[in-house]
Amino acid sequence: MKRRDFIGTTLGAGIGVGLAASPLLASNRKQTNTPDMKIKILATNWGDGDTIEDFCKKIKSYGYDGLEVWYPTDAGDRERLVNATKANGLAYGILVGAYQPDFQPHFELFETNLRAAAKMKPLYINCHSGKDFFSYEQNKQFLDLTNKVSKESGVGIHHETHRSRIMYSAPVTRNFIEKNPDLTLTLDISHWCNVHETLLQDQKETVDMALQCTRHIHLRVGHPESPQVNDPRAPEWKEALEQHLAWWDKVIELRKKAGADTMTFLTEFGPADYMPTIPYTRQPVANQWDINRYMLELIRNRYTS
Repeated sequence: MKRRDFIGTTLGAGIGVGLAASPLLASNRKQTNTPDMKIKILATNWGDGDTIEDFCKKIKSYGYDGLEVWYPTDAGDRERLVNATKANGLAYGILVGAYQPDFQPHFELFETNLRAAAKMKPLYINCHSGKDFFSYEQNKQFLDLTNKVSKESGVGIHHETHRSRIMYSAPVTRNFIEKNPDLTLTLDISHWCNVHETLLQDQKETVDMALQCTRHIHLRVGHPESPQVNDPRAPEWKEALEQHLAWWDKVIELRKKAGADTMTFLTEFGPADYMPTIPYTRQPVANQWDINRYMLELIRNRYTS
């Protein structure tokens, strides 16, 4: 047997064993019923090669409530997204961002895409906003813009806690929270675990402030050396998984107290190279879609009756 085939065979077998041997830990079973708040869990098409039509059919069969995608700049792609989600009874969230290293063109592209995305009336808009090296005054313009567009459109617009973006670290985000009371977040706290090389035990007050502002959650588990564990079902990641679950539990508690009618989640374990790979072959060490479906079932079990 060739080396690549051997690795693929043994790796696949390992994944199968992991699936069979990883029922929800007792501590991960249902903790918080939410009869007065809808729980919507969306899928990412990151790493998926299907057409939007086939992707929507697939995630519907898996039990997802919708999908989160980057804003489609092509009019035909936007129409296909709307038609495919409607045909399958799915919701969609839109991801908006820009990439230029210079502030002005970056901001202009972001504003163009943001306003166009808001006109689509998605479930929410998640922002990859600004840059970690833009000044406070420059990055604040993104917050002022999203607050304005959200009020005009009625669409919730949230800034993701993501490396390289405005909210790349806990203390920087805290500064924005304290000075911008209307700020709302997409919590992908796995990034902060990586940035600060801890499970954030030493920044509890700051994390609590971020949880108060959270309106959307990305279900990826990070650890001090990476924004993504290789497989959250593995026993060596029990502490990291349980810490993330505790953060998510707190958000649910806070949103219930605030009278929120819906909480949205995205299963966002990514493909290679977010997913670690075997050297030379670049074969992922675990199955991205099996893990995301595990997270789907874990959250359904935990928060719905």
